[in-house]
Amino acid sequence: MTEASQTDFPAPLTLQLPQGEVLPLVCDSPHSGTYYPADFGAAVAPGRLRGGEDTHVDALWEAVPRLGGTLLAATFPRVYIDPNRTLDDIDPELLEGAWPSQLSPGEKTRLGYGLIWRNIDAATPIYDRKLTVAEVQARIDRYYRPYHEALAEAVEGAYRRFGAVWHLNLHSMPNNAYERLKIQSPHPLADFVLGDRDGTTCEPALVELVERELRAMGYTVARNDPYKGVQLIAKIGRPAERRNSLQIEIRRPLYMDEGTRERNAGFASLQRNLGLVTESIAAYVRGQL
Repeated sequence: MTEASQTDFPAPLTLQLPQGEVLPLVCDSPHSGTYYPADFGAAVAPGRLRGGEDTHVDALWEAVPRLGGTLLAATFPRVYIDPNRTLDDIDPELLEGAWPSQLSPGEKTRLGYGLIWRNIDAATPIYDRKLTVAEVQARIDRYYRPYHEALAEAVEGAYRRFGAVWHLNLHSMPNNAYERLKIQSPHPLADFVLGDRDGTTCEPALVELVERELRAMGYTVARNDPYKGVQLIAKIGRPAERRNSLQIEIRRPLYMDEGTRERNAGFASLQRNLGLVTESIAAYVRGQL
């Protein structure tokens, strides 16, 4: 975790462009940011705030640009503002004043995980105050909008050039994901969860390819359980128009210590395996052109 002032804060995202042959493969990691703005004003210890990070996810997928894809990653933390939520997904109870337009908070917002997170876990509120409308709007303008603009430019640029696009929305999930979501599950959390919003955002062949490759490596894989995908894949994924979007969640203990956020002994092997998965995805995309 790095705290940065508003003047020395890095750009809202990193963007790695394709190397060599360009493919219409766009990957983004919206939750791997570790730079915490000085105006956050959280009442929670910094170490606890890091529980919301998908730390190192962008590094796990470092092979994407080398294999012809575009890789974006947020630099800001999602506990500050979450780019995988819609702009109306705000908890009105978190605000000091009235929002200027109609709000539509979702179920995860009720649990504390909306556009602006209210809780770090079920028992721990992030703030000891309410947020002003102006500060939330500033977060949107400084971080949320630039991220979405860069992602849209990458996706639409690929689509204009190739007439098709394949988007991977990259995440990691806590080992206690079911507990955090208040879900009683009869089985343990899978190593990977592939989310396509119940088959609506991605062509089945790509989902089957990714699942097959991961299972062959010895990982357990689930679909849409417990994560189906949220705003980003819902917006991008329209398979009938050759716009495909798939969310990939990785169980964090496979590659890091959830307490310290440090990479563990499994990081290098997982990174290599994801490079092989990316090779298969790139070959698949090439074959569809």
